[in-house]
Amino acid sequence: MLLHEYMEYFAREKGSDLCVQMDTTSFSYEEANRRCNQIAHALVEAGLKRGDRIAWLSKNCIDLMLIFYAASKVGVVPVPLNYRLAPAEWRYIINDCEARVLVCDEEYRAGLDRIRDELEYVDTYISTSLGNTPGTADQNDANWLDIEAWLESMTEDNPGLAGSLDDDLYQMYTSGTTGLPKGAVLSQGAIDANTRMISAEWQINRDCRFLLVLPMYHAAAGISHKVMISAGGCIFIHRDFDPVATIDGLLEHAITNCTLVPAMIQACLVHVPDIFDRSFPELKTMAYGASPIAEETLRTAMRAFQCKFLQVFGMTETTACATVLSAEDHQRALEGTPQLLSSCGRAALGTRIKIVDESLQEVSAGVVGEIAVRGPQIMKQYWNLPEATNRTLQGGWLYTGDAAYMDDDGYVFIQDRIKDMIVTGGENVYPAEVESALFDHPNVADAAVIGIPDERWGETILAFIVTRDSETIELEELIEFSRQRLAGYKIPRAVEFLAEIPRNPSGKVLKKDLREPYWAGIERRVG
Repeated sequence: MLLHEYMEYFAREKGSDLCVQMDTTSFSYEEANRRCNQIAHALVEAGLKRGDRIAWLSKNCIDLMLIFYAASKVGVVPVPLNYRLAPAEWRYIINDCEARVLVCDEEYRAGLDRIRDELEYVDTYISTSLGNTPGTADQNDANWLDIEAWLESMTEDNPGLAGSLDDDLYQMYTSGTTGLPKGAVLSQGAIDANTRMISAEWQINRDCRFLLVLPMYHAAAGISHKVMISAGGCIFIHRDFDPVATIDGLLEHAITNCTLVPAMIQACLVHVPDIFDRSFPELKTMAYGASPIAEETLRTAMRAFQCKFLQVFGMTETTACATVLSAEDHQRALEGTPQLLSSCGRAALGTRIKIVDESLQEVSAGVVGEIAVRGPQIMKQYWNLPEATNRTLQGGWLYTGDAAYMDDDGYVFIQDRIKDMIVTGGENVYPAEVESALFDHPNVADAAVIGIPDERWGETILAFIVTRDSETIELEELIEFSRQRLAGYKIPRAVEFLAEIPRNPSGKVLKKDLREPYWAGIERRVG
């Protein structure tokens, strides 16, 4: 099934039913489909052809959700941008994907204007209003066209163009070990397969009501709204995550399903003091993933929300989901098999998982190796990176870079990362790009960056630094220096000064040795 066909089907079958709401703005399925048609025609009018990219930079809004369905109608490929990145990082992604159209929320226009002269392919600049409220954007800015003005002359008729399951549907960027992001290209077929996998676990139907607070540049958010639309459910969007607003939203909208990363769950438990005095009678399932969760946090959350919990493990390259720790698994853990809470579950529907050694040979149960995934949901390629694609995709398997073992029942227990990626608050950070920024400091002679355990964020970033003049650098100075070069979540939150960074004879930093004092005794290293 092509993505937009779900929207069109429910627009026909239950057109007056609520599709999506944000604040006071809402769209029925029929209205949402008509808006998608307008956006699709606008993309064609802007000169975009099948396979061309459109970059979109904003916090959550209705049109950011609808662009996936609109672009699907005409074969254009959305590239959602992480709004937490620095302008230089936006520039790289926009140029790398060769975006012809750039849509930007008012909040980020000033940052994009600073790099506008360096954007190589963009010829159409569209500005959105906060919350998609018509008429509030600056329609007199000659450099930016207001989205309502862009769409006002577009027909609401279906463009009626043919597509296939092999078509690129969207492109999401994930950081690389070299410090440069890689564009994972996901096909229509991959997204449809992952949608069906998750629907089977969530038991989604037309009565489901989903609260979307994860940022839509995130793979988990992207697949969540697609799962809901595939079943004719409705979605309530929050522009940003706020723990109090999230808890209020669960009750106000009688939410049945929600996806949070562990840092969000922890924030709700900490910052909503009366959470145990509330009840959530409509809430059926809380999904979580993307980073580690402390066992006690999970148990506390299960007591607070009194709903089913399921954990999903995956990555952008697997669309979103590769393994699932089901609601039944969580219940078994509470009833006497607590070790299951240390697992990320078993292979999702239609997916195969194996653990391999350095020669890519499958290892026995209980032996730690690299997780490999095979299934219809894996990416087509890294955009314009054939060597990286060939390293990651081999023989129909995707090699994740995560180290784990599998037990005799097929449950996967992640131990560490073969690659050095840090996951902090659900965001991926590679040490190489942080280290590169630190090396720009005039008093940094050498640096190494690792992730260390953090109760709130899963991991936080620690920098080891060797200075040129043996004088320390104040943490506040380092944070401010990094802020000019990195997204906020990539900035080191602690620093230690060493006389020398430990390296092996070939010069590779011994990060395992740096990590060990911080991770010793912590059984569950990655979630």
